[in-house]
Amino acid sequence: MSNFCAHRTLPQFLHGPPPNMNDSPAVLVIGGGATGTGIARDLALRGVEVLLVEREGLSSGASSRSHGLLHSGARYAEANRVGAEECIAENRVLRSIAGACIRDTGGLFVQLADDDPDYFEEKRAACDAIGIETTLLSAAEARARVPGLSDDVERAMWVPDGVVYPSRLSAANAADAEAHGGFVRPHAPLEDLVVERGQVVKALIGGTVDAAVEPTYVVNATGAWAGTVASMADVDLGMAPSRGVMISVEYEGLGPALNRCRDPDDGDIVVPHDDEVVLGTTSVPVSDPDDYEEADWEVETSVRECATMLPPVADAPTVRTWWGVRPLYAPDEQASNRRGISRGFTTVDHAADGVDNFASIVGGKLTTYRQMAEAVSDHVCGELGVDAACETATRPLPGADDPDRLDEFVAAYDGQGPTDADVSGQG
Repeated sequence: MSNFCAHRTLPQFLHGPPPNMNDSPAVLVIGGGATGTGIARDLALRGVEVLLVEREGLSSGASSRSHGLLHSGARYAEANRVGAEECIAENRVLRSIAGACIRDTGGLFVQLADDDPDYFEEKRAACDAIGIETTLLSAAEARARVPGLSDDVERAMWVPDGVVYPSRLSAANAADAEAHGGFVRPHAPLEDLVVERGQVVKALIGGTVDAAVEPTYVVNATGAWAGTVASMADVDLGMAPSRGVMISVEYEGLGPALNRCRDPDDGDIVVPHDDEVVLGTTSVPVSDPDDYEEADWEVETSVRECATMLPPVADAPTVRTWWGVRPLYAPDEQASNRRGISRGFTTVDHAADGVDNFASIVGGKLTTYRQMAEAVSDHVCGELGVDAACETATRPLPGADDPDRLDEFVAAYDGQGPTDADVSGQG
């Protein structure tokens, strides 16, 4: 059974035409990925009237075009303590609230013969300092846990990684937002923002909304597209998007996620699904998140490098291949290799840019979507004078204990994305 306890028991789209929405909502959230739907849920639970619009089906952007790793923070522990702390905190929250939106697989960081043993020790020490649980495994112990693991593995470190099913996660957040009085509209692209006297006074929305709405406050939660949306309000936002490829191949029986224990590089993550694994990824700068090259070398490199950890994937049949675009924020740098840009998140209040009722949430990771949503919602409530605490860290998502129910939500909101297409009934 679902965990609804609110005004409506089903998403509006499950029962025909939705009720009329207010064309002057307190908050307009632009972007229907995990962060946007998380913001809509958070605000609705605080009693704020919210309208979310997404140009396609929910999760059609970066959220459902990732490798779907539920980060423990170990990947960033030695280089970005704050980001690692955010990941492990939200990893624990999602295990308590998200149910079948995630899968607890555990993860291994594996050291191959050519990898720097000092880097392994540095990462393990950083994890211990942060409070990320680790267990040291010998090569034999690692191969016992992962049949097919390379003979070049010299040792491994267990960490509490997992898998996220982003289509389910976004749809469940959207369903709870609507259950508590919010409105969620997929296939409703933002066409323009009208700014007068330092305020967004109107948002022109097409598709299923096809109206001009007059929100009190506007939140830009469009990920890699945040710069495009900000420009509609004549605001310059320093986005530095980066593309990466993922390849899903047939492979049964992989237990934990695998991470190569070296400085982050191409082809160093293998993420398990039921009878597939996802291999990834690359990091290549792009100027337009809607128009970029999909290069064969990225596929070849990712498969080859992942096979150094798990050799059988080199010859495994490919199920699907896709690219995603990371919503990196780097206003002061445009690095050629964007792996060095922080994966942390930033709430940008555009009052400093002359638009008082407009903010963007940029950067971050799928794992930290709820924390990002809480930070933005705190900011918005402060701007609106709403005194209400965040509840999303302790309140289970609707349908969390019922995979079929979650997949109904995905279908209701036209949830999209190749990351979990084999799990959420899209494939």
